[in-house]
Amino acid sequence: MICWIIRNLIIREKSVMLAIYKALIRPHLEYCVQLWNPVAAHGSWGIILELESVQRRFTRLINEVGTLPYSRRLEILNLTTLAERRLRGDLIEAFKVISGISEYGSNLFKTSRSGLNLVSSSRCNSSNAKVRNLQRSFLPERVIPFWNKLPSEVKTSESVLMFKVKLEAFKKECIRKNDYVRNCSYFWDVSKEVLSRIEGDNYIDNKLKHNEYLWFNPHVAKKRFINLYNTGMYE
Repeated sequence: MICWIIRNLIIREKSVMLAIYKALIRPHLEYCVQLWNPVAAHGSWGIILELESVQRRFTRLINEVGTLPYSRRLEILNLTTLAERRLRGDLIEAFKVISGISEYGSNLFKTSRSGLNLVSSSRCNSSNAKVRNLQRSFLPERVIPFWNKLPSEVKTSESVLMFKVKLEAFKKECIRKNDYVRNCSYFWDVSKEVLSRIEGDNYIDNKLKHNEYLWFNPHVAKKRFINLYNTGMYE
């Protein structure tokens, strides 16, 4: 799909490319995501980073940001990692089921006496670690720690739209205040883990050397789908 877009689209402006990405590329990466979302744990990072590489590759095509670090591209384009979006999608799906908006899954989640928190409905007492890990990878189990950290005003939203708005506001407020509890992760913290694995030690130094090489060898940049147009704007 990306190659088809490159062949048929001349414009690489941010607004145009983002619209195309959100309409044609990202839906393929998130289709029925609640069924197959890989948990951010040992054994799943390979597929998580492989999925993320699609967004990394596409954002390198956009004017002004093509040679910037991936984290900087996300910031400028107002995007999040795909891993974070999948967790956000889990929370939205849980809200729709728990609040009765969806016409399915009434027995999918088990709530606490208050009706606000989720509790595990697991009946598997297997001593096999693989079986337990597999069970925790399904939506009713993997969403529990992230849902229970949300404030009650988010959980009791009147509609899906209000839930999304309040969820985003809660995220921004926590980040602004740096309101983190030690050893307590929120759904957006998965982005930090993804970016730390992509942008490891010496990443910036290697990136600068690579960009310098691309400037003197634009044919290589074109072959690798890296847009060199006006990339110094945000540096």
